[in-house]
Amino acid sequence: MPLPWGHPDSYLQTMALIMQTSGIRKRYGSVQAVDGVSLDLEEGSCLGILGPNGAGKTTTIEIMEGILEPDEGTILFRGQPIGKDFKRKVGIQFQTTALPEFITVKETLRLFSAFYPNPRPMDEIVDLCSLQDILERDNRKLSGGQRQRMLLALAIVSRPEVVFLDEPTTGLDPQARRNFWDLVGRIKAEKATVILTTHYMDEAQVLCDEVAIMDHGRVLERGTPASLLSRHFTGALVKIPKGCIEGDMPESGKMVADYLEIQSTNLGDTMRELLAAGVNLEGLSIHKPDLEDLFIELTGSSLRS
Repeated sequence: MPLPWGHPDSYLQTMALIMQTSGIRKRYGSVQAVDGVSLDLEEGSCLGILGPNGAGKTTTIEIMEGILEPDEGTILFRGQPIGKDFKRKVGIQFQTTALPEFITVKETLRLFSAFYPNPRPMDEIVDLCSLQDILERDNRKLSGGQRQRMLLALAIVSRPEVVFLDEPTTGLDPQARRNFWDLVGRIKAEKATVILTTHYMDEAQVLCDEVAIMDHGRVLERGTPASLLSRHFTGALVKIPKGCIEGDMPESGKMVADYLEIQSTNLGDTMRELLAAGVNLEGLSIHKPDLEDLFIELTGSSLRS
């Protein structure tokens, strides 16, 4: 069986696909916002779509959500073109959401539950999204993390098969972000399929089974974080403060500012060379390439640009 739309990872030959997009394009005037994006999504997985501002991430997922019509291309859900029933099977957490004012979190949940024929039980939603402490609070008076918990609850109230999260933790403090990750982990544990856009590489590393890196409306790379890093990088960067070097400088290194830097392909050999040269290893640091390094290599951009 051929790989779906040229996906690079061979294990996908046997996976169950829940969504497929093929050659989708969207133009706004002279701007080609999405330029031939093809993505397939395994049921029960989490796909992260990464890219700088203006890369086409939000437009891509709005097309996948059925909010926007593509100029070209096809979107399939369980092998069929998406239709009216599709919108009942997805949950969406937008970057910004306007909600009814002057009502509590509990009243907001009840309102949204009334929109669906078979919503999740209130107790289940409250427990899943850890809302016990804010149910009686006016939804206008929530902190950033509390509001995101509530919005996630609204996104899953309909028991969706696919959940879209568009930069859900932007602006949250580190603790609130990590709490939100735990909630998304609970959603994944229920075998829901998640599509996530984010500017945070640690977030993608924790939550995503695969990532697609976009720029200028195109997917540059797609795969598991580990496979992408092994495809583009080898070894690690070893840095030692200049003051830790008492004898001759190891031949494999070079001075950058006040640090000796060694691009090592074998850390064991590098450590032995440094010890033999009498280098004090107390200030040593080792940096292995991560997703942000990969992104900058592919696009020349910072993820937060």
